[in-house]
Amino acid sequence: MTISSGEVRKNMTILLDGDVYMILEWAHRSAPKAPPTLTLKVRHMKTGNVLEKKFNASQKLTAANTERKTAQYLYRDADSYTFMDTATFDQFEISKEKLGEDAFYLVEGEKIELLTYGDEPLAIDLPPNVTLEIAQTDRGFKGDTASGATKPAVTNTGLKLNLPLFLNVGDKIRVDTRTGQYAGRAD
Repeated sequence: MTISSGEVRKNMTILLDGDVYMILEWAHRSAPKAPPTLTLKVRHMKTGNVLEKKFNASQKLTAANTERKTAQYLYRDADSYTFMDTATFDQFEISKEKLGEDAFYLVEGEKIELLTYGDEPLAIDLPPNVTLEIAQTDRGFKGDTASGATKPAVTNTGLKLNLPLFLNVGDKIRVDTRTGQYAGRAD
């Protein structure tokens, strides 16, 4: 399916030179005596590399036929993470390199959205917040009540962040997956 430059949107997937890219940012530019151009900031879905591409604004782009599926995170091996498609019960692995920082927000048994191209998983789409358990932190002392005071901590998934002083090892917290910051106590 071809799309015009006016139909381009953020997080849309397109095919360029036979590879799938996700659009991160886009801008239409028109110089006074030059034809209008479309500038795209895209991420290569297999390697994770981010590049900037420029096209003539009248050039048609090819939309990638990607699909979103619901998957459940099962477990982690040394170099990969195993997921299960909740509709077909098929299991598949995604490499540690492909997941990158998103791996810190994966909790066994949780469901996530998966972006696939054909049968190949490309990326995961995390919920805005996840519940994690504090695995390591310094103990907060009575009287440490300075406004905004924080201490370093590590969650059960290995995520390092700063937390308020009143939280301790074993407490469950909500973490914003977009910023990686503490978002509140979990119920």
